Amino acid sequence: MQIFGSDIRFGVHSGPQNTSFDDYRDLWLRCEELGYDWVSDFDHFLPIYSDPTGAQFEGLTLLSAMAAHTRRVRCGMLVLGVTYRHPAVVANMAATIDHVSGGRLELGMGAAWYELEHDQYGLPFPRIGVRMDMLDEACRILRSLWTQETTTFEGRHFQLKDARMEPKPLQERLPLVIGGAGERRTLRIVAEHGDIWNTFYGDVDEYRHKLDVLAGHCADVGRDPADVRKSLTFRAVLDEDEQAAHDRARELHGDPLPERLRKMMIVGTPEQCVERLPAPGAAAQDDDRRHAGAVRGAARRLCRPRRRGLPARRPCPHRPADDRAGGEIGGACAEGCRRGVS
Repeated sequence: MQIFGSDIRFGVHSGPQNTSFDDYRDLWLRCEELGYDWVSDFDHFLPIYSDPTGAQFEGLTLLSAMAAHTRRVRCGMLVLGVTYRHPAVVANMAATIDHVSGGRLELGMGAAWYELEHDQYGLPFPRIGVRMDMLDEACRILRSLWTQETTTFEGRHFQLKDARMEPKPLQERLPLVIGGAGERRTLRIVAEHGDIWNTFYGDVDEYRHKLDVLAGHCADVGRDPADVRKSLTFRAVLDEDEQAAHDRARELHGDPLPERLRKMMIVGTPEQCVERLPAPGAAAQDDDRRHAGAVRGAARRLCRPRRRGLPARRPCPHRPADDRAGGEIGGACAEGCRRGVS
């Protein structure tokens, strides 16, 4: 059975870089106030797609603080790099954050990619195939430590002997998010271990192809692909006035938009956001209408300050960092600046 059922959820993903703690906390509190379902940060030690000499908060400790400051919104990590910490340490940290949050954590895992921070910190950065093997082993260790009294594991990269971990997470099944889109290894790991699959929004036909590949992997391991919740991440700069949205996008990201943003960034009105985000695979008109209504409502929340007559926030002063702003839908400056809510 799919975690969280069939409801469409909406959230904001914002990287904790080039910001202050107060601004980052205020962003999370504002997202909770606006009614989003979840907010997430990411796991890096240096700013990404930005000046690497800038400020970067550590992701898991900051996530614990955000969990303590919020009450309702789900607390996500998109995603932890498997090369940074032993998975047994991650399992303990995640269980603790689940208790801090009152059972609201969603933990994402990925194979890591930013070689510069590995070089600076003296962390091994093996080839991608090895990192994927590490990710598979880490997922097995996490689930075992979260659910079993003791864990013994003899992997190529990680080993545990009669390992105990108490307390267990508050959630009966702590959601494990797998990030990435590689068809041979990543989607296989999603099929075997993932409760949620997160990838970037882009070409709809390509996404549908990935869904077919995932379904094939699920069939191989005897799992219903519907049991894996699908999560799309994209950037959005929205305004009730289309021209104002395009002006803001140019101010934030330049003109023309960088190539890496063109497919995954939506600029315009909430209605145009609905048009750009069709319901992939929705077969019935009722499903399409439900999807469109949910997207429209979440998109308009981003425009709510102006509609309430509140002063518009100043533009974010930062260059874009991680393109994963938003989640299943949403929008925020990836640096975590609360002025970047679009």
